[in-house]
Parts: sequence; C-alpha cells; structure tokens
Amino acid sequence: MEQHIITVFKANKRRYGTRRIVEELNHQALKISRYRVRKTLSKNGLKAIQPRSFVPRTTDSRHTYRISPNVYKERGFPSRINETWVGDITYIPMTGGPFRYLSVWMDLYSRKIVGWDLQDHMKESLVVASLKKALAARGSAENLIIHSDRGGQYAGTQFRRIIDKHKLTQSMSDADNPYDNAHMESYFSRFKAELMEGGAFDSAEDSQTEIFEFIEMYYNPKRIHSSIGYLSPNEFENRLKQHNT
Repeated sequence: MEQHIITVFKANKRRYGTRRIVEELNHQALKISRYRVRKTLSKNGLKAIQPRSFVPRTTDSRHTYRISPNVYKERGFPSRINETWVGDITYIPMTGGPFRYLSVWMDLYSRKIVGWDLQDHMKESLVVASLKKALAARGSAENLIIHSDRGGQYAGTQFRRIIDKHKLTQSMSDADNPYDNAHMESYFSRFKAELMEGGAFDSAEDSQTEIFEFIEMYYNPKRIHSSIGYLSPNEFENRLKQHNT
C-alpha cells in the first residue's frame, strides 16, 4: 500500500495532499485512511505543494465604461453546466523579462476551464480571445452568465459586442469585494503553486506549452475536486451527460 501512496503522490507532481490521495486510491478500489497516507508521506520525506497568495492584482476599474450588475450574486450558485462562467486574468512571471498574461473562463458548476488565452499584454483583446475560444468549444446557452471583476477589459466595446451577439448575460463583481470572484482567485492561487513552483517561466514557448499541458492534459481530465465529489471536471461532466441520456 505504501508504494500505491507514493505512486499517486509522484504521478500528480506533489499536487495532492492526504485527502485527495485517499480519494484517488478509493477510485482504484483501495481503501486507506488519511492517517496512513500522512504517516507514509512523512516517513518518506514527501510534502505536498501548498498554494500561496499572489500579487499584483490585475483589476483596474478606473475606467468610464458602464458597469454591469452582479447577476451571479442575485441568481446564486448554478445548478447545471453552462449556466455561469467566471473569468479572470493573472500575471505570468517570466525569467528576466516582462510578464505574460493569462485569461481564463471556468464553468462554475463543473470547475472545468472552458476557454483560455495567453498573451504578452492584458488588453481587451485578451479576454475577447479567451471568451471566443470558450464559446467555440462549448457553444452558448440561453441566459448564460458571464461573470468577472470590473476591469476595463470586460467592460469594453469589443467584449460587450460578443456578449450581445451570443445573447449572454454579463455580470460584474461588487465594488471593493475581494471575495466576489473567489473561485477564480482560488484557481489561480492553486495554478501558480502547482505549476510555477520555480516562480517564473524561462521563455514564452515554455509558458505556452506548460500552461496547455496543465489545463488540457492535467487539470480538466485528471485533477479531482472535493466540490464535485472528488471527480475531475471532465469526469464530472461525463457523468452528468450519462445521467441525462
């Protein structure tokens, strides 16, 4: 059993703590306690990566564009996929160079990353590109809520043109509320801790490749979440589809 614990720990590149290791082994029909996992990790000098806070913030709401109401807060947590997508931007540090910027959209119900884009700037076209990718991959649903902070990128003309074209419902966080987009803040905190332990990427090519592999080959298909029954986002959505057919 000890080897199974170590295998899961190393296969997930130190990203799983005791609770997720237990659940992963349960999926393999191996029953074990968190105490046993904790003892095994300690014995072998293995320690999971811990997420940390990150700065600086990317929100700049000092603009003259119209602010959309917080529809997400009014409607509450979604009850199905394609009901609410949440988005945000984060800085991606580069060794010896300027930042790159990652724009991400997450389906809040399944925790799946449905669209993302990585660029050398954080202009409006960055969030437009990531939303277009999400819509191309998922399609749009009636009254789909697109929730973000109040940053100028989400309030601009190009972005709102996409919102109107696809008949989406735009939603923005309340002013000065750091917890209003907490799911994306949590995702980026975990993302940086698990993928960028060294603190920065060496090149633009490395950042593109490693972020693609993290999102498309690890996070969506493999990383289990307590909020969706310790399934990965892809597994969770596949089970929903099977249940509804």
